[in-house]
Amino acid sequence: MPQYILFHKPYGVLSQFTPEDGARSLAEFDLPPGVYPAGRLDKDSEGLLLLTDDGPLIEQLLHPRYQKPKTYWVLVERLPDAAALEKMRAGLRIEDYTTLPCEVQLLDPQPAVAPRDPPVRVRKSVQDWWLAITVVEGKNRQVRKMTAAIGHPTLRLQRRSIANLELGDLAPGQWRAIARADIHWGTDAADMPADRTTAGGVAVRYRSPGERSRSAPPGAGRRGAGSAGRNDAGSARAGDGKRNEKGNGNGGRSRNAAPTRQPGSWFTSKK
Repeated sequence: MPQYILFHKPYGVLSQFTPEDGARSLAEFDLPPGVYPAGRLDKDSEGLLLLTDDGPLIEQLLHPRYQKPKTYWVLVERLPDAAALEKMRAGLRIEDYTTLPCEVQLLDPQPAVAPRDPPVRVRKSVQDWWLAITVVEGKNRQVRKMTAAIGHPTLRLQRRSIANLELGDLAPGQWRAIARADIHWGTDAADMPADRTTAGGVAVRYRSPGERSRSAPPGAGRRGAGSAGRNDAGSARAGDGKRNEKGNGNGGRSRNAAPTRQPGSWFTSKK
């Protein structure tokens, strides 16, 4: 039977089973044999990682044609204003591409995220803020590049969800097994139209009922450095993850606050 694992990847851990350049790897977390990362997080990012030995499901997650919303909590330097957030929502020109529209909101109240090891460096003169950012693409180090493009570098990044799958209260380094029925995308979603939008109007395409995968997932046969995956988030500058999360200093203020959402509640049928 295929296995499906939700894992909270800690900071500083590679999304692969083979250690590299002295960095920690997935091999130290006693994960079930035979599973591979379905996507990846950069070493300096944290949060939800799905591992499985279900090759077709990996392909569904990774193929750009089948976009899946991924939500990140992102601690940025200084408080973005409404104009900066709107630029990000509309799409940004980064290097040689323009990002698709996304959802971005200030979290209110600011979340009590467990301290990171090593901690994020604090500057008393700079106020840091947590954002919730939902994207439907996963270009290399994209989320951090997006926040840098609006003048608010990312200091810490934690992936909270992939489609309907939630990080929840999993502690860093912990994992839990789920059933295939808990994953709501792909050919099993017969009641979903092929084209949908997030709550913010961002288009999301799902595999049509009966549509089959035409290619094997890249690297599905390896548990090393080439394991299946693309980078969903990364750093736009060297050493940007060195501030102390205690530097939020927000005092519970509310601006462009993100509403509380239940798992999967961002999906709405396109009208």
